[in-house]
This record gives sequence, structure tokens and C-alpha cells, in this order.
Amino acid sequence: MLVGRFAPSPTGYLHLGHAHSVLAGWRRARSGQGRFLLRLEDIDASRCRAEFSAGIVEDLAWLGIDWDGPVRVQSEHLGAYRAVLEELRGRGLLYPCFCTRADIQRELAASAAAPHGPEGAVYPGTCRRLSAEERAGRVAAGEAYALRLDMSAAVAAVGRELWFRDEGVGKVVADPGQFGDVVLARKDVPASYHLCVTHDDAVQRVTQVVRGVDLLPATHVHVLLQALMGWPTPDYAHHGLLVDAAGKRLAKRDRAATLRDLRRAGASPAEVRALAGWPD
Repeated sequence: MLVGRFAPSPTGYLHLGHAHSVLAGWRRARSGQGRFLLRLEDIDASRCRAEFSAGIVEDLAWLGIDWDGPVRVQSEHLGAYRAVLEELRGRGLLYPCFCTRADIQRELAASAAAPHGPEGAVYPGTCRRLSAEERAGRVAAGEAYALRLDMSAAVAAVGRELWFRDEGVGKVVADPGQFGDVVLARKDVPASYHLCVTHDDAVQRVTQVVRGVDLLPATHVHVLLQALMGWPTPDYAHHGLLVDAAGKRLAKRDRAATLRDLRRAGASPAEVRALAGWPD
């Protein structure tokens, strides 16, 4: 059975880009007598707000979207994410990183050949080179730290080719190493997007992930985590992004018109579905 999901972060109200994505996944699930799930990815307490969570649920219902079972709220499952972090730490695949953003920028600026990945300059591995004694001493002293995945060790632990299937591309051989030692937890965010999304897709038995093409590169990391934890890899369908009149992608930070704005202006659900690229 196809199991799809929509997993927004409640850091703002939904806009037409979200509507395009949720309708793409929902229609696939419903046309194939599958299940469709709603998840709120609210791990970042500094940016997520309860009013946005409530607004997302309200806007989706108004748009005509239904879902199966209760809404999964990530902040209610922190213990599960901690357990994954502890397993990876116990296998020697995580290390504490004490570098601030300023520290990292200084080291990158001093390097004439700093490697770059899909998200920009790659972390140079400063704290990976610390001894176990130094790490323990700095943790005991109360220094703030993030937990990074030792990418080389993680890839070696899997020991096989990693790949995923993307609807628009076919088989994609994964190259998680291009991201360097990604952060899986930090002081202000107890578990990263990479960790939470792969954990929850496994727990909820998601078989197909429909999401924007901007998240296609992250799938390389997700496949690695799935392999490390013995989780299944769903099929992926990364769709194009809606853009404004200037050709710029719709985004919360740019105050793209929200579904709430369109509702208040008198638009009907059918009109909004058409604006989102899915006319009835």
C-alpha cells in the first residue's frame, strides 16, 4: 500500500508552494487507495509556534485535504530521537563539535581549498581531530557543543553502494560524503531535520516521499542514515517549485502570499487549488 505524507514545519503559515506539494502527495495517495499522513516538524522551538501549527491544520482542512490517523508532532517524540543519537554515538559515529559558526568561518577563510557541497562550504572536521580525552574534558567543563556525524566512518560502516529511486531521475547513486560531517543535534535543536525525517518516515512506514526539488540533495544524507539504522528507503518524487512573477521561489521568509491571505481575500478552495497547479 502506498503511504504518503506531508510534513511542514510550523514556522509560518502555508503558502501556494506548500499547497502544490501537499496536493501532489495527497492526490497520489488517494488515487491509489493509499494512506496519507500529516506530520508537524516542530523540533526548532525557537522558530516554531503553536499558532502556526493550528493554522496549518485549519488551512489544509479548508483546502480539502484529509489525512489518516492523528497528526504526528515531532516535539512529542524527543526521546525516540535521543535514542537514535545514543545508538550512533555508541557505535563511534558521532562526535561533539565545539566550534561556533565564527570559528568555522575563520578556518574556512584560512583555507585556500575549502571543499564545497550542496549547502556551501563543508565543515573542515576541526573537532573530529580532537582526542577522546580532550573531548571529554571540554564536555565536562560545560562547553556547548553540537553532535556531528563522522561521515567517513559512517560510510565505511555501511560498506556498500547507497542509492535511492527518484521519480524524475530513476536510480540515483548517493554521495553523502559531499555534505561533510553533518550536524545531527545541537543545543538549541535537540535533533536535526535529517535525523527526525528519516526516523519518522520509517516509524510511520512511509513508502513514497513527495517534496520539493530543493530537498533532493538532502536525500543523499537520508539514505545513509536509513542504511545505518536499518530503516527502509522510500521512493522519492521531487517536484519543481512554484515561483513568483519575478521567477523567485515562494518562501515564508520572503512573505509569500499565504493560504490564509487568499482565504481572507475571498478565494475559494477550488481557486487556490488551481493557483497551486492542481485544478479540479
